[in-house]
Amino acid sequence: MNKPIMAKATAVWLVDNTTLSFKQIADFCGLHELEVQGIADGDVAAGVKGFDPIANNQLVMDEIEKGQANPLHKLKLKFNAAAVGEEKRRGPRYTPLSKRQDRPAAILWLVKFHPELTDGQIGKLVGTTKPTIQSIRERTHWNISAIQPIDPVALGLCKQSELDAAVQKAAAKKAAEGAVMSDDERRKLVSTEQSLGAEPEPKMPSSMSGLETFAFGEDPRGDAEDEEKEQILDAESLFNLPESNTDEDEQP
Repeated sequence: MNKPIMAKATAVWLVDNTTLSFKQIADFCGLHELEVQGIADGDVAAGVKGFDPIANNQLVMDEIEKGQANPLHKLKLKFNAAAVGEEKRRGPRYTPLSKRQDRPAAILWLVKFHPELTDGQIGKLVGTTKPTIQSIRERTHWNISAIQPIDPVALGLCKQSELDAAVQKAAAKKAAEGAVMSDDERRKLVSTEQSLGAEPEPKMPSSMSGLETFAFGEDPRGDAEDEEKEQILDAESLFNLPESNTDEDEQP
């Protein structure tokens, strides 16, 4: 944590109780210098009660004295071991209200085109919960029939670099597990830059290379087929039977 809690209330207290410059207070509280000047003039934060950073273990008096003696001195927030890692975002990211209705379409796109992504990765990308993702995976969502898959990058729910990083992480995890991937999965597990720069794949496997000559009337089996054709009797030969000697048949 690099800013004090209740920053505006802390700025009010520092303006009222110290001779620090507006810039020093603004840098310490994460505010604009003009905003601090507005607090001093009474135009900003009217009615806000000051929050003592010394009593709340966020600043020491020595820092204030150094800042009052030297206008170039920057106040340092008191180290608090309990606040280490507090800035780390936990749970799904915040999604603006105007874009929350687009999340099911983005989830369906990720589930369809990147099934290797886990529910946790999808939740971090588009800012949703695992039950919602599970309902779309199982097609039990109340509006599943009307949802159309749309790229979350196009919807503005995440960045392309974030999506590529998640896909690469899923690829590395799958490779570490030794799972066998199909050709479709390999294409999905590459970044956008790699997929655009890849060479086009052959349309016909090498094992079928001899079939194109057969399609144009050339028989790759050679003379063996010709010999079989010669042995086939035509219809006329079946009806032209040799004449029998009736005289010999009537003799006893």
